[in-house]
Amino acid sequence: MSRRDEVAAGLDRVRARIAAACAAAGRSADEVRLVVVTKYFPASDVRLLAELGVTDVGENRHQEAEAKAAECADVPVRWHFIGGLQSNKAAAVARYADAVHSLDRAKLVARLDAGAESRPRPVDVLLQVSLDPPGREGRAGVDPADVADLADRVAAAPHLRLRGLMAVAPLGEDPAAAFERLAAIRADFLADHPDAGWLSAGMSGDLEQAITAGATHVRVGTAVLGSRPAVQ
Repeated sequence: MSRRDEVAAGLDRVRARIAAACAAAGRSADEVRLVVVTKYFPASDVRLLAELGVTDVGENRHQEAEAKAAECADVPVRWHFIGGLQSNKAAAVARYADAVHSLDRAKLVARLDAGAESRPRPVDVLLQVSLDPPGREGRAGVDPADVADLADRVAAAPHLRLRGLMAVAPLGEDPAAAFERLAAIRADFLADHPDAGWLSAGMSGDLEQAITAGATHVRVGTAVLGSRPAVQ
């Protein structure tokens, strides 16, 4: 089987899962956008994905994402940065990323905005919300109590566009329960920002539960592209 055939087969399986999950939730499959995560995979896979109809790709690490976006500058895909944002890299990320899913603290807003200033259109921004209990080691994301303030800061930034929320289900927890909490947080958020309706949630192992909870974007890597390369 060629690499193109492998990727096409993976795409078909994931698209079928999305369609089935949407049908079970009483939603249209058109409401959910697939972001294929290409972390550690070569630029040639991005080109194959585009040929197979994928319009959105995601990356976790700035250095790899920056290089891959430059190498694929002629490929008609939108680049989503979904990894943790470092303060000293935020402006650089905004120069190539069409969407940033992982804004989680106020000091990053001005840096992202400065990087986005040179772009012809605003950078789409989602706030990463923590679904972990307070105090958990490695906890990422803004505390739900602080979402409103951070959202207002992004909405006021001239070169950023507040689009919605992102979250990752905590390890060891039923993702359905975690995404139910996310849906409740989102309801309050939408009351203040009704135009920021994106919800980025769900990965290879839990996309169905995320779609049930209202996800508009699912971030899927291995289920489409296979196991990540051993050499990274």
